[in-house]
Amino acid sequence: MRTKLSQFSYDLPEELIAQFPARERDESRLMVVHRDTGKIEHKIFKEILGYFDEGDVMIYNNTKVFPARLYGCKEKTGANIEVFLLRELNAQARLWDVLVDPARKIRVGNKLYFNDEEGNEVLSAEVVDNTTSRGRTIRFTFDGTNEEFQSNLYKLGNTPLPRYINRPADPTDRERYQTVFAREIGAVAAPTAGLHFSNELLKRFDLKGVDLAELTLHVGLGTFRNIEVEDLSKHKMDAEYFRIDRDAVSKVNASKARNGKVCAVGTTTMRAIESSVSAEGNLKTVEGWTNKFIFPPYDFQIANAMVTNFHIPKSSVLIMVCAFGGYELIMEAYQEAIKEKYRFYSYGDAMLIL
Repeated sequence: MRTKLSQFSYDLPEELIAQFPARERDESRLMVVHRDTGKIEHKIFKEILGYFDEGDVMIYNNTKVFPARLYGCKEKTGANIEVFLLRELNAQARLWDVLVDPARKIRVGNKLYFNDEEGNEVLSAEVVDNTTSRGRTIRFTFDGTNEEFQSNLYKLGNTPLPRYINRPADPTDRERYQTVFAREIGAVAAPTAGLHFSNELLKRFDLKGVDLAELTLHVGLGTFRNIEVEDLSKHKMDAEYFRIDRDAVSKVNASKARNGKVCAVGTTTMRAIESSVSAEGNLKTVEGWTNKFIFPPYDFQIANAMVTNFHIPKSSVLIMVCAFGGYELIMEAYQEAIKEKYRFYSYGDAMLIL
């Protein structure tokens, strides 16, 4: 029997969509789901430490979100245009893949202007190609160094909060829509399971002897793009860049060898490690692109525990979580979360699946 998209629908009251993060990162709520017994517990996130022992491994995504949302105007008409930076194609030529809104007003050859708060032009760009109905390729025109260009992008850019956060980006979002271990710039969305970890909690894991391993997967819109086919075997994910280094491989495989816990922090981490499995079922080093789409039934090779947020209905990330935790148990857990008024989506609460 084929796995169908409609199986992953549920009704969520709008008031449960978190508009702001918890006051303290590690004091969000934590639902703990036990796959072996079906037991569901309700905790505070910092209590997660009690579920791990010396020699276990937490592996997380160190990608860093850049301020990808720009507001500009079109030449001649002055029409307001939103430009969402997706991926740098060529640093020297300053070519970027972007989404534009409203797309119908933007054609190849159009020039776009981006001004600072005083109305001074900081950057300009020309549309050089159409990629999809909303997608475009643009070339920024700028005479300075690449460092100056990047600096201007950061000045003009806004934190790319998801659309379901119905408010303008706040200055505090630059820090809170970023994990404390974010280092490698390249994501257009945060790996949100990692948002619950504080520096203090990471130190407590370290003191307990729990190994911390990191990898990089630059989260693109492909992770969140709507699935438009009912038969999930026909869905194609957009590719995302990822890298797993020798240090992470060593820590993860050592824990596997002694039957310890390997906990993937987030669906992006899970995608990365499941995209780099050796013939012996161990993690291996890699640098490249993954378009792996995980849906039930699926045999996970690396992680035996997972931290994740509460996700959008019919999304690829919810489908992956159901593949890991078991469809019936996870859908039951979601109904429990709604009943207990957990906070959902990027700034919401967390789930630990054991």
